[in-house]
Amino acid sequence: MAMQYNRIFNFSAGPSMLPVPVLERCRDEMLNYRGSGMSVMEMSHRSKVFDEIAVNAQRLLREVMGIPDHYKVLFMQGGASLQFAAIPLNLRKNGRADYIRTGNFSTIASKEASKYLKVNIAATTEDSNFDHIPAQEELALDPQADYVHICMNNTIYGSRFSYIPETGAVPLAADLSSCILSEPIDVSKFGLIYAGVQKNIAPAGMAVVIIREDLLREPAPDLPIMLDYKLMADKDSMYNTPNCWCIYVTGLVLEYIRSIGGVEEMARRNKKKADALYACLDESRLFHAAVWPGSRSMMNVTFRTGDDTLDAEFVKGAAERGMVNLKGHKKVGGMRASIYNNMPYEGVETLISYLKEFEAAHPAK
Repeated sequence: MAMQYNRIFNFSAGPSMLPVPVLERCRDEMLNYRGSGMSVMEMSHRSKVFDEIAVNAQRLLREVMGIPDHYKVLFMQGGASLQFAAIPLNLRKNGRADYIRTGNFSTIASKEASKYLKVNIAATTEDSNFDHIPAQEELALDPQADYVHICMNNTIYGSRFSYIPETGAVPLAADLSSCILSEPIDVSKFGLIYAGVQKNIAPAGMAVVIIREDLLREPAPDLPIMLDYKLMADKDSMYNTPNCWCIYVTGLVLEYIRSIGGVEEMARRNKKKADALYACLDESRLFHAAVWPGSRSMMNVTFRTGDDTLDAEFVKGAAERGMVNLKGHKKVGGMRASIYNNMPYEGVETLISYLKEFEAAHPAK
């Protein structure tokens, strides 16, 4: 299926692959959405036809993720990075928050939050180049913090939380940008979940925010309108013109996930892909995975040879074989295979075959 329409295997960390059936629906409805005579990109967000699209997308997200009724779902512009400021501005009460630094984006989020409140770094693995996730007992949490922030899956370094931190009465705020909808998750364990949609949900340009209703407060005078969670919740994310196309594609992707068996089936597929790739790396004498086994991401697999010249040769050869965007992030080098929801198992099989081919062609010196 992956090579249909002469498609390649896109291992990009984002924007990433979308399901072919969803792309086909977008194509078929591009000029005339269900008899409306126009594209979704042309219609008013206040129209009845788009209102049905938005309501359906939110309903499907609630269904597929099992979101409790006392949580609000918001479709916000700006991607996940804008939420780095929105979260402290909306949740501050005592004026301090705990951040667990496990990679690039949790570090950026903590620095952004420090502009608006006092940030305590409750734990960090920076001294080992973020190659693992700290255990619960390593977290130095403040019981008076306004919230605890984590990034569940680290796109650049290839690690993930295999557990949900216990934070007591303090709300847990989590960035799920690169792992949302990849496996079942208990939403009730979080005060707030947010995710940029460009990895597992839709094209870039929007963030999903899932927030417990008791955390929706009257805004502080200095809170920008477009970052006001309560306003967005009261207006059903329609205070201004939202990213209509992203909301539309979100609904189509959620329909697709439901049709294949939900996040449970998606988790089975993702685990199969990740297990196969990590097994290959662990058996290799040339390649090695960058992250401790207990902290490895199912979505972003980072690995390297230890030789920059060999790494570059591998990436070039992969592209020639229809596997693109395998170069690691500039912060860490090496390679990174982002195997999000919509990367077919065939893509991982092709990568594993090339890993073995490359290793055979480069015997130990």
